[in-house]
Amino acid sequence: MAQVRNAVIVGGNRIPFGKAGGAYAAVSNQDMLTAALDGLIARFGLAGQRVGEVAGGAVLKHSRDFNLVRETVLGSALDPTTPAYDLQQACGTGLEAVIQVANKIQLGQIDSAIAGGVDSASDAPIAVGEGLRRALLRANHAKTALQRAQAFASIRPGDLAPETPRNSEPRTGLSMGEHQARTAKEWGITREAQDELAAASHHNMARAWDEGFFDDLVTPYRRQSKDQGLRADTSVEKLAKLSPVFGKGEGATMTAGNSTPLSDGAALVLVASEEWAAERNLPVLARFVDAEVAAVDYVGGEEGLLMAPAYAVPRLLARQGLTLQDFDFYEIHEAFASTVLSTLAAWESPEFATERLGLDAPLGSIDRSRLNVNGSSLAAGHPFAATGGRIVASLAKMLSEKGSGSRGLISICAAGGQGVVAILEAV
Repeated sequence: MAQVRNAVIVGGNRIPFGKAGGAYAAVSNQDMLTAALDGLIARFGLAGQRVGEVAGGAVLKHSRDFNLVRETVLGSALDPTTPAYDLQQACGTGLEAVIQVANKIQLGQIDSAIAGGVDSASDAPIAVGEGLRRALLRANHAKTALQRAQAFASIRPGDLAPETPRNSEPRTGLSMGEHQARTAKEWGITREAQDELAAASHHNMARAWDEGFFDDLVTPYRRQSKDQGLRADTSVEKLAKLSPVFGKGEGATMTAGNSTPLSDGAALVLVASEEWAAERNLPVLARFVDAEVAAVDYVGGEEGLLMAPAYAVPRLLARQGLTLQDFDFYEIHEAFASTVLSTLAAWESPEFATERLGLDAPLGSIDRSRLNVNGSSLAAGHPFAATGGRIVASLAKMLSEKGSGSRGLISICAAGGQGVVAILEAV
């Protein structure tokens, strides 16, 4: 059996993220993922080559996309003998895909891989009602014309209503925003703090675009060269004028401005062994150090839906012998501004440390100047499965620019009460 070796991030590529119903309203998940993949192939000279595997997925997915990633590979410039598979862990999908392929590379099972994800809120699948679905299945299985006619005759007007996509947790019926509004209230996250974080995300990302940081991370697509939701001219004062959209009453603090909008987009990362990259004279930005996944009981327990990273990070730090302060950059996914602030508050809380984490002391505070320094989901948008690839590629580049030994922490919350976190380190 091969010894464990480094899995390194060579680079990444994504398309500019679009607003739901915006620039990418007429394209599919496969269209966007193919564009991101072909952009990455061109950037790293992989046309006609077979890589170890391509892993990725989508959260909102049509039944026709049952083999989405493999079909994307077949439509790309990669060698068609490149294997591929789909996976899905809600908003953690892209990062989970990177974890999967990095582990295989570390074990010597493969030498190279591409991982990430795609999502389209514009092209969300709409299912037919259960009565119509069963009637159509009976008609499909019918052996005679009479049986087929009887199946169609069983359809009632009420069966024709479609089941529209829902942005809610099946076990609670509450939307992600409604869940987070409860968490924000529990942790006392103010409207002002949320608006400040949201404004900073837009300003940081606008500066990064202006400085050319994304020039080798993004391929223009469908006449879009920047993220469609980016608002460089926003301010705390402008955000303060928006009305709350999640939560109820005077204590409601979450608005469309400090909550991530529904988005479309795709992002991928090229991961490899150091030897594979060296043979092709490709860059090595950072090594994949370790990862952890946690889940919380947001249904019958007392924890918030998006608080699982608050549990995953302490486990990861303990295993690596690190503290929360041992990082040059922190990439905390901005599902909502209050999600980031609630997570930071939990890590600072002595009660949370002792009562929920079983620790003697809290993890403590972070240097906020190191948090999402080139913006995050509030500014870029959040096509669910694409977010992990966007963050991994950006962080790897930031670490490479910072210098050897610099370290970054990724934290992504996900539907279903889950959290996926990871550590990267510049080589």
